[in-house]
Amino acid sequence: MCQKATRRAIPSRSGRDSASVSTDAWRSCGLKNYGVNLIRVLPGGQSSARHAHSKQDEFVYVLEGEFVLVTDAGREAVRPGMCIGFPAGTGDGHHFLNLTERDAVFIVVGDRTAGDEVTYPDIDLELKAGPDGVKGFRRKDGTLYPHVNRD
Repeated sequence: MCQKATRRAIPSRSGRDSASVSTDAWRSCGLKNYGVNLIRVLPGGQSSARHAHSKQDEFVYVLEGEFVLVTDAGREAVRPGMCIGFPAGTGDGHHFLNLTERDAVFIVVGDRTAGDEVTYPDIDLELKAGPDGVKGFRRKDGTLYPHVNRD
């Protein structure tokens, strides 16, 4: 049986950290071509910063709670049983907000296409390779963000 859980803090709209718990069991199963993550977002939290992938498709299935999906088209409520697809290369940034008083959970499946880059339209951030070929988080002017160790 494969299972591994990691915990990471993602800033909420209010500026305080709200935990998002990601179970990325696919890594310990030896899968290389796609990833499957179970994401739990606490009240007041968000799934990530709004982002778009250049080469990676993403599929989301909502399991419990209610989210507000934010895309370039605006905001839309999503509930358990709904699925959402984010095709690669559209540039349409997306993320999920939990504006309720209870946890909300979804599964996200994404492929691991080589050369994928991630843009974050609302903040000064990109995940891409620099001139040295090393992939990392960079400002939009190309300067590398310093590495931060998290406890």
